[in-house]
Amino acid sequence: MKLTRRTILATVAALPLMAQAAMADGLISIIVNDPSNPYWFTEGEVAKATAEELGYDANVAAHKGDTNTESNLVDTAITNQAKAIILDPANADGSVGAVKKAVEAGIPVFIVNAEINQSGLAKAQLVSNNAQGAALGAMAWVEAIGGEGSYVELFGAPSDNNAQTRSNGFETVLTQYPDLEKKAQEVANWDRTQGYSKMQSMLQANPDIKGVISGNDEMALGAIAALKEAGQLDGMVVGGFDGSPDAVDAVKAGELTYTVLQPVAIFAEEAVRQADHFITNGELMVAEEKQLFDCMLIDESNVENYTAAFTLDQSS
Repeated sequence: MKLTRRTILATVAALPLMAQAAMADGLISIIVNDPSNPYWFTEGEVAKATAEELGYDANVAAHKGDTNTESNLVDTAITNQAKAIILDPANADGSVGAVKKAVEAGIPVFIVNAEINQSGLAKAQLVSNNAQGAALGAMAWVEAIGGEGSYVELFGAPSDNNAQTRSNGFETVLTQYPDLEKKAQEVANWDRTQGYSKMQSMLQANPDIKGVISGNDEMALGAIAALKEAGQLDGMVVGGFDGSPDAVDAVKAGELTYTVLQPVAIFAEEAVRQADHFITNGELMVAEEKQLFDCMLIDESNVENYTAAFTLDQSS
């Protein structure tokens, strides 16, 4: 899959980038979760393309949610004398040690997508505004289901703060509607296969549900597969979160009611630009450590404006 964030910005920023590229050198290490998921693939590829555009060598490695692998990858970045590390952490608490290790070695760390539970270590933590995105999605979900009926929820990885933040955001909106009843909630760890199997079990126990609200697209797509297999997808309201290409296709097909787009292509690029600024100038480009990027709703009304992976054209 060819990403286009680089080409989108090339015309606007070509001259400044050429000037910076002549000055920049060294390695930027990019550590993501699992590039088999299109969200994390995009995160890594956009960060790599931006680093190379700025004149750095760049590599992308994956920890797949394992903190030991993550720690080893940070060790490799230290050995390779990386100028900076762009890290999507494996665990809110468990990744703190790896970040400390990099910082003690004099390597600035820029966190993307998921937070760590300690401030003052990373130079920046650039994440989607998950509370805003969850509320946005939940309001669209309520409108689609008509404010009444029973439903189930698919919950992401408990080790990732985003999972609870999104679930809390759903709850804040949905509990305002007394005619909505949550029948079950299952952890499916951001995974399509787990979303499928958990949806099967919830459907068997609750055959009369009208909707499914999911913490990410992969789990939602797994739920859709289970609902199809059971012959119960028609009329079902299913909401996703991420804005993945497969989810957008499901919206176009009328199977997924909406997805909430996380602007991963924007904050992955921004993290590298902030790292470059720090490397070049020895100071932060943005004073705030935690930086939130608002999410956007994709549904049948604007799905045709999805121009590239995790990119929604809002100009029209």
